Amino acid sequence: MLKLDNISTFYGSVQALRDVSIEVKEDEVVTIIGANGAGKTTLLKTISGLLPAKNGTIEFDGNDITNLATNKIVSRGVSLVPEGRQIFPSLAVLDNLQLGGYVRYRRGERKKIQEDLEFVFELFPVLHERKTQHAGTLSGGEQQMLAIGRALMSKPRMLLLDEPSMGLAPKIIMNIFEVLLDLHKKGLTILLVEQDAKIALSIADRGYVLQTGKIMLEDKAEGLIDNEEVQAIYFGKSMKRKVTEE
Repeated sequence: MLKLDNISTFYGSVQALRDVSIEVKEDEVVTIIGANGAGKTTLLKTISGLLPAKNGTIEFDGNDITNLATNKIVSRGVSLVPEGRQIFPSLAVLDNLQLGGYVRYRRGERKKIQEDLEFVFELFPVLHERKTQHAGTLSGGEQQMLAIGRALMSKPRMLLLDEPSMGLAPKIIMNIFEVLLDLHKKGLTILLVEQDAKIALSIADRGYVLQTGKIMLEDKAEGLIDNEEVQAIYFGKSMKRKVTEE
C-alpha cells in the first residue's frame, strides 16, 4: 500500500533521513520507534508532502506520490495527525472538524461528510458535547481526539500519527489507543510514530527502529518487544556501554 524506497530528506545542509526504506501493507498497523531526534517526524512530514524528499521514491497504491502537494496526497487517501495536535485554537470544534473535510467539500461530498462527522462524534462523544466550544479551551486529551477526528474527516485509507501519546495522562492514552485499534478493525491502515515503544508495539503488527535518520531494525512487533537491542537504541545507549555500566 505504502512503500518508501531509499528516501533522503534534508533541513538545509543537514541530512535528517538517510536512505530510508519501509513498507506498510493494507490493513496493517506499523510503528516507527526511536529516540528524540531520530527523524520520526521528518519521515511522516516527507510522506505527507510537508517536506521534500531529495532522493528516493514514495509510492501509495502503486502510484508515485513523491513530493506531491499535501492536499493531493490527502485526496489520494493519506492523512496526518501531526505532533502537538496543531488544531486551530480560535475556531470551534465543529469548524476544526469541517476543515478536515475541505478536500471532500470541493468534490461535492457534503452528505458523506455529514455522515463521517456523526461517526467522529460517536468515536469521541466529548467533541459533540463541545462542538461550539473554541478548540483552544479543550484539554490536551480532547485536543488529541479533535486532531484525530479532523484527520478522519478526509476519509483516509491510511492514517499517519505522530506521537499521539505526547503529554497525555495514562488513562487518556489508553482511551485513544483503544479508538485506534477500533479504527483498524474497521479497515483503516495505520502508520504510527511513537516514542513510547511499549504501547506502540502493543498494537502494531510490525515495527521499524529509526536511529539518527536510518532504519536500524525491522521485525514483527513480538520480535521487537523482547529485543534487547531495541531497548539499547531507544534509550540512546550502546549495548557495550550498558554492560560496562553494570
